[in-house]
Amino acid sequence: MAVLTATLPRPALRKRPLSQRALRILAGVVIGYIVLWAAGAGGILGLSYLARQETAVPVGTRTIQGVNHFQPVDGDGRLWRGSAPSAAGYRALANMGITTVVDLRAENLSATKLAEPAEAGLKAVRMPIRDGQTPSPQQVQKFLTTVSSASGPVFVHCGAGVGRTGAMVAAYLVKTGEESPSQAVRRNLAVGPPSIEQIYYGLNLSPAKAEQPPLSVVFVSRLVDAPRRMMSYL
Repeated sequence: MAVLTATLPRPALRKRPLSQRALRILAGVVIGYIVLWAAGAGGILGLSYLARQETAVPVGTRTIQGVNHFQPVDGDGRLWRGSAPSAAGYRALANMGITTVVDLRAENLSATKLAEPAEAGLKAVRMPIRDGQTPSPQQVQKFLTTVSSASGPVFVHCGAGVGRTGAMVAAYLVKTGEESPSQAVRRNLAVGPPSIEQIYYGLNLSPAKAEQPPLSVVFVSRLVDAPRRMMSYL
C-alpha cells in the first residue's frame, strides 16, 4: 500500500530591512559624492569661464561650416583644432587646404562616418583616446610625427573638440617649445571645460615628457566626470 507523503511548503524568506546604521552610511556616501562632484565640476566650469574672459582668441580663428571650436594651434597655420566635423565640415577643411585629419575618438563609429574624410579628399589618422582621458606617450610621439611629416596643414579633433583635443594640443605646444604648460592649459580652459586628469596632465607636461596622470588623480577625475559621460550616451 502506497504511503502518501505531503510536502510542506517552505516558509517564505523574509527580507531583512536595512539597518539605520547602513542607511546612514549609504546617505553619507551619496552626499559625499554629490559634494565632490559639485566642487570638482563647478570649479572646472569656473576656471573655464575665467580663462575665456582673460584669454585672447588666437589670431586666425574663423568660423567654418560643420566644425565647432575651430581655431589655429600654432602661428604658421600648420595645426588646427576643433570638434568632430560633419560631412560638410570635412569638405570645408579640404577647401581651406587641410590635408590630414587626426581623429582622437575612441567611440564606435559607423563605416559611413569613418569614410567621410577620405570622401572629402583628406588623409585620416586615428589615435583613439577615451572621453575624459589623456594620450599615451606613444600617441603623443605619433602625433608629433604625423604633424611634421604631413604634406600640408593638419586638423585634430575628438568629439566636442575640447578635452582630448586640448590634451593632445597641449602636449604638442609644450614639446615643441611654443608654450609653457600653464599657457597651454589656460588656452584649453578658454575653449571649454576639460576633465581634472586632463588639466593635471597639461600642467605636468615638459619638452622631455608627456606622462599620464597617477591613479589617484585619475580616480577622482573619473568620479567627477561620470555624470557628464553618462549623459553623453543618452
